[in-house]
Amino acid sequence: MRMWSSDRRHCFRAGKMDENERTEAMPIETVEPIGKRVLIRKDLDKKETKGGIKLPDNIEIPTITGRIVAVSAEVESTPEIPLSQYDKVLFDPKGAIPVDFEGDNRLFVVSVENVVAVFRKS
Repeated sequence: MRMWSSDRRHCFRAGKMDENERTEAMPIETVEPIGKRVLIRKDLDKKETKGGIKLPDNIEIPTITGRIVAVSAEVESTPEIPLSQYDKVLFDPKGAIPVDFEGDNRLFVVSVENVVAVFRKS
């Protein structure tokens, strides 16, 4: 089960719980980016084109957009870096470091230099 924290860290519940373990506290692992980095949950790859053509499972249109789920203390305290938790961003996946906490592996630690755009509603 995934848990979200209210601060800049991203929390995870380790393993699955059965009836006997529900009464015991399970350890929680956290991921907190260090330096000028953010933790991004990559959007799902597209399985359909804009025209409505469904793609086979082995062919996907790669996405490089995602949501920031955690920011480092340095990014949070630097007003020149306009990134905050829950921002939707466009990022360069070549510089992204995968975080292997979940089976779908959609979490990446990304340097702010590799975040190339932020989507804002006006």
